[in-house]
Amino acid sequence: MPIGFLFVSAGILTIDYSLDRRPNDEWPVWVVISIVLFNLGIGFLGSAFIHKVKSDLIRKERTRSKPSEQEEA
Repeated sequence: MPIGFLFVSAGILTIDYSLDRRPNDEWPVWVVISIVLFNLGIGFLGSAFIHKVKSDLIRKERTRSKPSEQEEA
């Protein structure tokens, strides 16, 4: 997740840099860089969110299944 926040922040900074410096002939390069950084950041954040939810569901299932096993014994 920290990597995701880093990439999203870097994407925002590249947009800010390109707007501040206004390179007339280099703007496509900055657009591509910011798009790649945003996509990487969103990808890492989405992956972290999915793994967190999956981990919570697995943990919840384990705690739910343990009492039923003890009741049967």
